[in-house]
Amino acid sequence: MSDAATVEQRELRDVLGSFATGVTIVTTRTTTGPVGIVANSFASVSLDPPLVLWSIDRRSQRFDAFAGAGSCAIHVLGADQKAAARAFVASHDAFDAFDTIHDGDAPPLIEGCLARLECDRFAAHDGGDHLILVSRVRRLMQREGDPLVFWGGAFGDFTRR
Repeated sequence: MSDAATVEQRELRDVLGSFATGVTIVTTRTTTGPVGIVANSFASVSLDPPLVLWSIDRRSQRFDAFAGAGSCAIHVLGADQKAAARAFVASHDAFDAFDTIHDGDAPPLIEGCLARLECDRFAAHDGGDHLILVSRVRRLMQREGDPLVFWGGAFGDFTRR
């Protein structure tokens, strides 16, 4: 067991990995085209106004695209979308793994996801080696199904009893 003065990054990652999370793909549009990233740091913030957050590693090659974005779409993935999630882990433009709606300068919208939140930037906060992005939800959708889950460093699923 470690205390705050001796917490090692690997140990912290392992401990945090024991917390199961949902899996999202966040998309935005840049001057060079659409960008997507897998994120499991998604959380609700407020119902009034409708706010959500997610965070991005400052070392990510996709950091600049999202740090400067005025809008994004957050897609909650279903258990049947594990292969597509892996595609976005490997590449920022794996949109061919999905049926996707591209509409002008708006963030690309992934079809078939479990839920989708279309958002405008509300605030950004320093979070150490991550940037915490708070977004105001302006439109959403949801379908029935089981979620894709990330736990212990691997994708899995959760089935309701």
